[in-house]
Amino acid sequence: MGNGLCCQCCGRCRHFIFEKLGTQADGEAVLLLQDSKRKTKIWDLAGRDYDICQYGTLCKDELQTPAPLFYQDTSEVLFEQRDGHDSEEDEGICGCKNFHPPSCHSGRSSESSHTYNVFHSDLPAGITDVPGPHPSLPACVAPDLNFATQQLQSPGGTADRPVDFAKTNKGTLQNEKDASSEDFTSDYEHPSSMTLMNGDGAHEHQVEVEPKQNGHDDGEQAEDGSEQEVIVIQDTGFTVKIQVPGIETFSIQVSPQEMVQEIHQVLMDREDTCHRTCFSLQLDGNVLDNFAELKTIEGFEEGSVLKVVEEPYTVREARIHVRHIRDLLKSLDPSDAFNGVDCNSLSFLSIFTDGDLGDSGKKKKKGTELEQIDCTPPEYIVPGGKERPLCPLQPQNKDWKPLQCLKVFTMSGWNPPPGNRKMHGDLMYLYVITMEDRHVSITASTRGFYLNQSTAYTFNPKPANPSFLSHSLVELLNQVSPIFKKNFAALQRKRVQRHPFERIATPFQLYSWTAPQVEHAMDCVRAEDAYTSRLGYEEHIPGQTRDWNEELQTTRELPRKNLPERLLRERAIFKVHSDFTAAATRGAMAVIDGNVMAINPSEETKMQMFIWNNIFFSLGFDVRDHYKDFGGDSAAYVSPSNDLNGVRTYNAVDVDGLYTLGTVVVDYRGYRVTAQSIIPGILEREQEQSVIYGSIDFGKTVVSHPKYMELLEKTSRPLKILKHKVLNDKEQEVELCSSVECKGIIGNDGRHYILDLLRTFPPDLNFLPIEGEDMPEDSKKMGFPKEHRHKLCCLRQELVDAFVEHRYLLFMKLAAMQLMQQKTSLHENSVALENGVSAASSDSSAQSEPQEKSQSADKTVDSIDGEAQVKELAETVASNNETVDLKSREVIRKACQAVGSVSETSFDIRFNPDIFSPGVRFPESAQAEVQNQKQLLKEAAAFVLSCQIPCLIKDCLDHNVVPMDGTTLAEAMHQRGINVRYLGKVIEIVKKFPVPSQLDHVYKILIIEVITRSAKHIFKTYLQGVELSGLSAAISHFLNCFLSSFPNSIAHLPADELVSKKKNKKRKNRNLSSADNTSWASITPQELWKNICSEAKAYFDFSLECEHVDQAAEMYNLQKISLLREISIKVGIQTLLKEYNFDNRHKPTFTEEDILNIFPVVKHVNPKASDAFHFFQSGQAKVQQGFLKEGCELINEALNLFNNVYGAMHVEICACLRLLARLNYIMGDYTEALSNQQKAVLMSERILSTEHPSTIQEYMHLALYCFANNQLSIALNLLYRARYLMLLVFGEGHPEMALLDSNIGLVLHGVMEYDLSLRFLENALTINSKYHSAKSLKVALSHHLVARVYETKGEFRSALQHEKEGYTIYKNQLGEQHEKTKESSEYLKYLTQQAVALQRTMNEIYKNGSSANIMPLKFTAPSMASVLDQLNIINGILFIPLSQKDLENLKAEVQRRQQLQEPIKEADNQETEITETETSEAAKTSVATNDIAETHNSA
Repeated sequence: MGNGLCCQCCGRCRHFIFEKLGTQADGEAVLLLQDSKRKTKIWDLAGRDYDICQYGTLCKDELQTPAPLFYQDTSEVLFEQRDGHDSEEDEGICGCKNFHPPSCHSGRSSESSHTYNVFHSDLPAGITDVPGPHPSLPACVAPDLNFATQQLQSPGGTADRPVDFAKTNKGTLQNEKDASSEDFTSDYEHPSSMTLMNGDGAHEHQVEVEPKQNGHDDGEQAEDGSEQEVIVIQDTGFTVKIQVPGIETFSIQVSPQEMVQEIHQVLMDREDTCHRTCFSLQLDGNVLDNFAELKTIEGFEEGSVLKVVEEPYTVREARIHVRHIRDLLKSLDPSDAFNGVDCNSLSFLSIFTDGDLGDSGKKKKKGTELEQIDCTPPEYIVPGGKERPLCPLQPQNKDWKPLQCLKVFTMSGWNPPPGNRKMHGDLMYLYVITMEDRHVSITASTRGFYLNQSTAYTFNPKPANPSFLSHSLVELLNQVSPIFKKNFAALQRKRVQRHPFERIATPFQLYSWTAPQVEHAMDCVRAEDAYTSRLGYEEHIPGQTRDWNEELQTTRELPRKNLPERLLRERAIFKVHSDFTAAATRGAMAVIDGNVMAINPSEETKMQMFIWNNIFFSLGFDVRDHYKDFGGDSAAYVSPSNDLNGVRTYNAVDVDGLYTLGTVVVDYRGYRVTAQSIIPGILEREQEQSVIYGSIDFGKTVVSHPKYMELLEKTSRPLKILKHKVLNDKEQEVELCSSVECKGIIGNDGRHYILDLLRTFPPDLNFLPIEGEDMPEDSKKMGFPKEHRHKLCCLRQELVDAFVEHRYLLFMKLAAMQLMQQKTSLHENSVALENGVSAASSDSSAQSEPQEKSQSADKTVDSIDGEAQVKELAETVASNNETVDLKSREVIRKACQAVGSVSETSFDIRFNPDIFSPGVRFPESAQAEVQNQKQLLKEAAAFVLSCQIPCLIKDCLDHNVVPMDGTTLAEAMHQRGINVRYLGKVIEIVKKFPVPSQLDHVYKILIIEVITRSAKHIFKTYLQGVELSGLSAAISHFLNCFLSSFPNSIAHLPADELVSKKKNKKRKNRNLSSADNTSWASITPQELWKNICSEAKAYFDFSLECEHVDQAAEMYNLQKISLLREISIKVGIQTLLKEYNFDNRHKPTFTEEDILNIFPVVKHVNPKASDAFHFFQSGQAKVQQGFLKEGCELINEALNLFNNVYGAMHVEICACLRLLARLNYIMGDYTEALSNQQKAVLMSERILSTEHPSTIQEYMHLALYCFANNQLSIALNLLYRARYLMLLVFGEGHPEMALLDSNIGLVLHGVMEYDLSLRFLENALTINSKYHSAKSLKVALSHHLVARVYETKGEFRSALQHEKEGYTIYKNQLGEQHEKTKESSEYLKYLTQQAVALQRTMNEIYKNGSSANIMPLKFTAPSMASVLDQLNIINGILFIPLSQKDLENLKAEVQRRQQLQEPIKEADNQETEITETETSEAAKTSVATNDIAETHNSA
């Protein structure tokens, strides 16, 4: 068999894979029914009567996730192609001639048709393929608007900023920004007049369509040509009966477009038929072809009866059956998730929702009986608690202690059957010990499974009496063991009740940093996987390892002319990349563990290279002094991650004919391993002979090649790389379009590969001091340039993009200003050019000029006209139009010159990546250009300090970015192009801030990052000196020195470490660790902290000045548990889940037994679903303009496309789900909101981790939707869980904690727990006052919420006091006439009346005693509706009535702002979102806003 990739739409094996590999399909179709590599069934979903529509869309409101269009070939559940079906017949998504509309019918409804709209004209500027209509969605991939969705959280860990979904989620799909080099922009961010993408404006699939003006094309949509296309999809599903031996006939619903094998899969997953794997389906006695579409089968119609017929086994089928039964037995066992294998990961949501929320709503009372709800939070959650327990992080699910069905289930030692038994039909032998302690030997034969007479020590394969011959192993065991029968049935019942998202495999492995002590059970499949030749076996292609390079490149060569082709291609690329990443990770671990033989075994250990499973592995050390001039080992260590960034970037530009290597960087046990696919033929020749472009010696000998120049020129515009000339050692000029280190090699397959992309981006001069070069003032003021430990510091791609965008705005302003001045006077024009332009690098001068020169009344209009003119003029000049007069040409020329454009006729900024490279020389003729480039690089370096870091801090201050831990902080920095090496500088600026307490949370996270990253650097070298047998002792000793208060931590050396060192020296060459394997044991806490402080100073330029952990914790208010989490995640440690006493001064915190595992930390490429992303952005833009319904449909379509490319689980699918849930909620569909948000939470837990800041946000949203659905106790449980996670990750006092506490306080108020409610609300008030200043509207709202609780308690004096505070803020901020001020004033009057009435009553009682005539006082318990209203307000959702006129005014305002190109301002300035409304007056429209002030002003 070859490496088969199969089309899910027609089930045919695609021959392009086989043709490339020189092999042919051997009659086995390679469609994976059960993705057994992950040991989790992709469609593990039957039992809920799911229907499967074409392409695997499982349709029920619980889940509709398409099974991936592509599956990798496997030996596990491969069905033989029957009847010689010709695999070239169809041309669906993979070229099928017939496109058939999928009929995705839900299990409950069967509508006659679905209508889908494709809003091409709404795609943001710069995103579309080319102006004109969108290629209509072929029916086979048309989105299902009810498609179940999955969502994630924006990276800063911020709550949804409801006013502006587009802004909120701007960062969402760039969580993995590193993985994508494309910086998509959308309408609201940059108007269509400027795409600001410097070349990325062209659709990535149509490289030849280049935008004008360096990417700043007009981007205007051909509105008339892009009518919404409507695709009507007929839904003609029907019901058939299935007759299975031994059980009653049952019905399932099918679609004519499905294949027969999809019915197979449903049966293998149904509770009552799941134990069958080897059967065929027959209709009227005829066996059906597994890969035939149902509509092609004669006589197959409504009411047809399909008969399940048991087929004889082969060895392969028997193995598949055993593996499937083992998977069913393990289906509830979490050990794979804790151990980080087979793409399993953890989810705890169901523990807090008590199962599936969809079911719980139906079976539970609607929360009306409040007294039944236990609202008391655990003590460690209540504000002010100091305890931070670890155990609640991973609560034990009652289902996890699974019903044990067998004691032992394993392969027998008598395998394989001898020849004489093979001829009796024996295939293999199994050995089982039942729960009743009965030892049985089982024969798997062609007819099924039966008991034989063998024992552990004697071989007697004859059938036992009785033999219980059964076609299924489960049927046999049911007869042998009553406990098995009972427990297996119960297990399958529980399995099918779990939410599908708890079971589906994730695309990339997630590792848990803590785990409970899991019992190590006997497992025949696991043992076989570990010790058989897993090279081929693991990937399920028997007898052959995968040719990774061929697969990676072939998928890139797939056609991409239309949407179905692009979907198929992107799905193939994504699938191969995730498989390659998994294989490379496993290989890298095997290399470091010493299980792979080097290809150069005689060399020194650090110089060894390895090949395993067709992947090349090298270590991150400077061998042969290759990086001598760049920083030695430090440069060699950072080089692979720079190279990976280069690979990501070139992959994202996606130029036809230019190939990169599959690249994965793995950090494991202190070593960095680079895994790469192998260029065909590269191992057969010397590198000098292979390289036909670039340099192998950093610029001494340089060669170029016309084909490479042609290919690389296509990338130069989007990547802003300047074509330039360098001198080689023979003083000849050589032209390049990349850095000199970039090498071009033509493989034996004829493909043009580029590798060594470590200098794709220009150097960062702030960390590269060069003699004789003077840095800009901004850099010098901040103490730059600084010497760094290596010379490979590059600017991030995001920084380059932001810098170019900033320059483009400057270019437009300068040119517009000059054109406006031309109108008034020629003299003024020339003076302004002389003076204004020379100050181009300074924004302020450029911005202040037009303000001085133009009249304030017409300023806005003029500037719009001016910039429109500049745009038109720039395009005309760029096209060499002769009609442009000289003065106008001069305007453009001078503006270009001022901003550093490489062209004089159009804006075009590019960088020469070889500037300041040691050893690279430029010809004399290029000196002027080189000087300009040097200046540009200096300005880009200064731009980080003068613009990007202040922007980050301002965003934190405005709470547009709310980091909660190191990961979210690093993401926020990376999105703005700030490298982590600037951490010290960011801390310095935060400390100088006028009100530093408003940035306390950021300061704390910054300090934790500096400490843990410095500790990581030390840990890396520390671990390199440790033998495998000493790992747990070494790691626990390091953690004790790092986190424990125990002053003299002593390492416990394993006994075998103390053997004389002669032995070690002999083995030196065979092991990566150094000869002295015990040096790690001598480190002390004082020494470690001293090293951490010096590392922080050397690397981050920050003075820590802490001698031990307690001092650091006290000085910076740090939690040791948070430090443990951060260091564990960064270096891959897994610790035991238990309560650690960090402060015990008498014994160390950690023992060897507390270190459970060490995992790899993996960096890899993340292929993107481009079309889905465009739909998602269009949906966001629609929502932002107020068209919620259309936005919702577009996001549903995006979701469907994401599912097609990524499968069911992905971080971007998550973003769709969260946004959809929010839209459902705003549009009043609370149930749908709950369903979508539940999926979002599950997916966030599974993909990002159970305590990731995004997961915390998802829990908060889900709690709100639960409350709206009257599931009060669940809502409280979810909020308590979110609070616990936030305490663990950060601690008290985070700005998001105020929102969380307000939510908890309001819900407790609603269930009349007033004292508890007050504790949370007063804590929220304290936090809001700290971070938003005492005059903020958030603080006013907090005062009001506290006042309401005091009122219901009858404490009117306190209520009055708080409401007065709120009233004062409203009056000062909004004025006396504002609606909010009036509301507060009314409430004050009411409270005063109540207080007076109470006082009168008290006086009456004092005066008249028991005979007093007491008026009854009103103590109103809050209604659920009023509590929900308040919850909506604090979560940023307000429902306010708007008349038609208000709507029109608001829409006009939105358009005006977009025209003015005003960037979206901070949270309190965000635009409101409105549901599109066609009713006349007073339509009730949902408006989401982030700050009350803006909402009321707009209203």
